[in-house]
Amino acid sequence: MHDLALYRKYRPKSFKEVLGQDHIVDVLESSIETSKVSHAYLFVGTRGTGKTSVARIFATEIGVSVNDLYEIDAASNRGIEDIKLLRDGVRVLPFDSKYKVYIIDEVHMLSKDAWGALLKTLEEPPKHVIFILATTELQKVPETIISRCQVFTFKKATDTICKKMLIDVAKEEGFELDGGSAELLAILADGSFRDALGELQKVVNFTKSKKIKREDVEKITGAPKTILVNDFISAIAEKDIEKGISAVRKASEENLDMKLYLKLIVTKFRMAIILRYAPKLKEEMAGDLSETDLEFLQGLVKSDTVGMLRSPTLATLLEAYQNIDNAFIAELPLELALVKILSKD
Repeated sequence: MHDLALYRKYRPKSFKEVLGQDHIVDVLESSIETSKVSHAYLFVGTRGTGKTSVARIFATEIGVSVNDLYEIDAASNRGIEDIKLLRDGVRVLPFDSKYKVYIIDEVHMLSKDAWGALLKTLEEPPKHVIFILATTELQKVPETIISRCQVFTFKKATDTICKKMLIDVAKEEGFELDGGSAELLAILADGSFRDALGELQKVVNFTKSKKIKREDVEKITGAPKTILVNDFISAIAEKDIEKGISAVRKASEENLDMKLYLKLIVTKFRMAIILRYAPKLKEEMAGDLSETDLEFLQGLVKSDTVGMLRSPTLATLLEAYQNIDNAFIAELPLELALVKILSKD
């Protein structure tokens, strides 16, 4: 077991260590170099994309000490009295820095009265104070607040960047994580660096081997088994609707997340199409797939004489993925996609 959570241990401590947010890092570094620091920033993005980490790094880069850095969780300090205390505090000069920085996380949780009190402070802030507001829900932040901040939108972590990070962290921890396992963990994280490291934490804590296999990841995280994904794709290539529906039923019986199951299907199906139309990319794809999966896809493409592994099929699967959140029967979009693809009315 690890004493320190991986997401804390490997949290970026400098702008160079921040992943996937170059469009933000470049602007912040430039503003520091030219001494054009704003009095208020609004960091927007989904969970685990680095908003708080970048806020802390920014504070450090402008010379703010621990004594002059304040972090507030708006989810538990959301009332007007809390903001009034903050307003009283901002009037006090910094202890040993040029600035005092206030990082307010989950700022969209503030009450209506608290917003009003905060707005007055943002309208006429003391020169020594910088606010960094962070939110996952921009639509809940009043326009009057947004207009007084420099707004930065954090991107979700791409699977490619996330996968590399996971492989590097696993290596640092003394484990060997292959590309296919890292790809699965990245997909499970759904764009969150923090969630990716959380999933990796489960695996390294409970695996019995230093060489992590995809089967280990599937078992520990509860992710859909490779065979269920492969059976669904095989059913399309073989025009065997019964086989496809059987795979979906098995996934449902195992109480798997249907959206995740379909996402894994779409991801692997995309790789099959790439192998079909751009076979020269085989070597690059080898890093994303296990040897078994690569052989499976190559065999599938070779045997697909009727041309089922093509872009129209992928488009239908993507449409099903978009509709799956609204389905009252979770497996229905996958079954309808099969029927549409195989043209059996």
